[in-house]
Amino acid sequence: MKIAMLTNNYKPFVGGVPISVERQAKELAKLGHEVTVFAPEYKQAEDIRPGEQFEDPQQTRRERVIRYKTSSRKMENGMVYPRIISREIIQAFEKEQFDCIHVHHPMFVGPIALYLGKKYNLPVIYTYHTKYEDYLHYIRPFQSVEDKSAVRQEIFRLGKEKIVPGYMRWFTNQCDLILAPTFSMQEAMRKSGTRTPTAIFPTGLEDSFYIKDEEKCTALRQQYLQGRKHLFCTVSRLEEEKNPRFMLKGIARLKERMDESFRVLFIGEGSMRSELEKMAAELGISEETVFVGNVENQEMKHFLGACELFLFASKSETQGIVLAEAFAAGIPVVAVNATGVEDIVVNGKNGYATAEDTEEWSARIMEAMEIENYGRLKEQAVLTASGFRSSRLAVYEEMLYAQCINQREKEESAYENERNRAERVGASIYRLFKAS
Repeated sequence: MKIAMLTNNYKPFVGGVPISVERQAKELAKLGHEVTVFAPEYKQAEDIRPGEQFEDPQQTRRERVIRYKTSSRKMENGMVYPRIISREIIQAFEKEQFDCIHVHHPMFVGPIALYLGKKYNLPVIYTYHTKYEDYLHYIRPFQSVEDKSAVRQEIFRLGKEKIVPGYMRWFTNQCDLILAPTFSMQEAMRKSGTRTPTAIFPTGLEDSFYIKDEEKCTALRQQYLQGRKHLFCTVSRLEEEKNPRFMLKGIARLKERMDESFRVLFIGEGSMRSELEKMAAELGISEETVFVGNVENQEMKHFLGACELFLFASKSETQGIVLAEAFAAGIPVVAVNATGVEDIVVNGKNGYATAEDTEEWSARIMEAMEIENYGRLKEQAVLTASGFRSSRLAVYEEMLYAQCINQREKEESAYENERNRAERVGASIYRLFKAS
């Protein structure tokens, strides 16, 4: 198959969607398919050029990346604004004969995908990666809602409760198939009015992610422990929707309750870093928290493997790729219970999902670290991760694509048959009138 993937963000931007798109493209290419990723141009990355190609780790095939032009403006979290009409995308579709379109965002590239799907009679598959109502603060006129003015609050409420859900309902019902990363997200879409067929399809982990260099893990552990007994970590962008302030408050409460010393690595970057470092100092946990910054994806498994627990507080996840990555590294998870968390974290088996309460959250961390619990949680974490291998998921994705293509061909054939029948009936009527 020749597959077109359209996305609003991609590497070097750091986030769950770029990781998901890249992994899917590589695994599908390994199965022999031709994958073209249409991604935004990042002017600050000199090593990325329009029409670039990159090889997968096994060097079995090459995936093509076509960069389209973007606006000079950016969102606060570093995301770029794609141009609504992209010449690069339009021209590529004129030259290529794609079999299907897989779009990863409903806005910007979303309408382009729908337009091209109709123009070339191609099935459009959409993956619901993001709860967009939780990201309104990045988009004008929803920014600066913190001023608490009645007008701003009403605009924000309408956006969250009416505009975004209404648009998502319209968009998803124009697609041929919706891929939801979890069962809870699939149910949420159905309840919101999505009538298009849906399938559960989580983001997978590359097979190499399951193999760690234990020496690297040990070296990182010693580097960051600095004489303390336990090392924990969290991975997320340092942004409002990831709930980092709660994390710091929870760590402060853990310090008060836990007899043994510990440190928590904050892996990731974001606009809130300075604020969070200041907050950690005010809470008296500067020595217990380390803001590591971004880590290369291939090194993430070693950072995770260096730690004993993965801590999480985000309430805006549709899946939470990092939770599966933590399990693959063999470490249990303690997370605030939310959509995307409840589908993968099973209380008392591979970790704990708690209320957004520092008392419960810190208590569960201490419970997870108890000798009689930790070994069992760790073993179940590894078992959970085994179901997220991207090589297995790619075979399932291949089947879903094929079903969409076959369904579109059947519909086209039925339409052609009906049109031919109408033409024959019309011709017969014309002959009757002519004869009379």
